[in-house]
Amino acid sequence: MASYKEQLLALLAKTSFKLGEFKLSAGGTSDYYIDCRTTTLHAEGGRLVGHAVLKLLEENEIEADAVGGLTMGADPIVSNVATASAWQAQQYPGAELMHGFLIRKAEKEHGTGRRVEGFCREGARVVIVDDVCTSGASTIEAIKAAREAGMIVVAAVCIVEREEAGGRANVEAAIDGAPFLALFTANDVRAEHVRQLNS
Repeated sequence: MASYKEQLLALLAKTSFKLGEFKLSAGGTSDYYIDCRTTTLHAEGGRLVGHAVLKLLEENEIEADAVGGLTMGADPIVSNVATASAWQAQQYPGAELMHGFLIRKAEKEHGTGRRVEGFCREGARVVIVDDVCTSGASTIEAIKAAREAGMIVVAAVCIVEREEAGGRANVEAAIDGAPFLALFTANDVRAEHVRQLNS
């Protein structure tokens, strides 16, 4: 049976990858576009994302109390990783739960006025997640906000790394030696998309 990661790649290539001419949020244009939300918000895609990210963290021996990121690209990833950790804890007693938190783009002006919603504990070890990394700006913003809340960022993870606009280098410079991991590169998704078209 195909792994969570292999199944996720097939779904991303089918539902999230498009060829054409597209303007990017980081500036410039591209001959392809990846909208991970069509996969991360897909019932089966969300399940696969949660388990694939947990497996990636396990393979890299990263232990964390929580997973979080900048709204809204990170929202479904955070929810699905937290849910997958709960499922795993039921299947394997002793497995740790990984809670979730979301980072607003700005502090809200009512209620508690917090920028971090959900899990937030000073000294907690956390992983920052994002859907696509191009320049790395949203991942870096989330890293800074988590640190400002007193949490320790032990890794950053993206679903797809575009391998352009200096994204990896920018995130690695911001994360101070903690690992930056990608489930896939854009070329991985493109190759699977082309394979599906030709099969």
